[in-house]
Amino acid sequence: MAIRDRVWRQLLEAGVVPPDSYGKIPSFEGAEATAERLAELEVWQRATTVKANPDYAQLPVRVRALNDGKLLYMAVPRMASVQPFFLLDPGTIELPPEAAAEKKGAAQVARRVGVEDMRPIDVVVCGSVAVNRSGARIGKGAGYSDLEVALLIEAGLVTDETTIVAPVHARQVVDDDIPETTHDFSVDYIITPDGVIPCSNRRRPEGLVWDDLTAEKIAAIPALAEHAAARSDGRGRQRRATP
Repeated sequence: MAIRDRVWRQLLEAGVVPPDSYGKIPSFEGAEATAERLAELEVWQRATTVKANPDYAQLPVRVRALNDGKLLYMAVPRMASVQPFFLLDPGTIELPPEAAAEKKGAAQVARRVGVEDMRPIDVVVCGSVAVNRSGARIGKGAGYSDLEVALLIEAGLVTDETTIVAPVHARQVVDDDIPETTHDFSVDYIITPDGVIPCSNRRRPEGLVWDDLTAEKIAAIPALAEHAAARSDGRGRQRRATP
């Protein structure tokens, strides 16, 4: 997509991202400040559970969640597990938050969980390449964020009460219209190092859009393959009641 290409190039030209950021959810100058801006929001202060993507760009927000005593669900990279989320409990982790919130640290100390063992999510933190002021976003193109959120919506864990945020550099906020499909979700707030941009055009799928998933995509993601098998034999999946 031309928007992705333009934003990656502009970020690199401005020197606000690492040199190898093209093609990735970019870490950016001021990422720590986005965690501070997010922590000022009432929705964050009320939140007890946070789900975040595993990219380095969102590491400061993940660390902040643990330091603030929030239960953190971090997506397993590429959803490469039947249980596609790491559970990081600040009361039990055996590493400092700064280490536990990294991919390597989470893999060492966190328990992997599926949706049936998760609590409802108060805040979703999603990595983005670009986002516009209506809340439409673009990731790096692999579609994992959309699938993670759709899986959580289908399980009743992401609801209308859940707030979705996109921490980004100001240069990632674009004026373009971003095309959206039935499986895309929008964000409620854009968080930049300089401030917070509320987005009014909330849009979320009802769950997984199976017609948009190829057999290859389903087979490559164990949680989807298991979910598809459950659908085919009528078992479905039920979320365990929250204590």
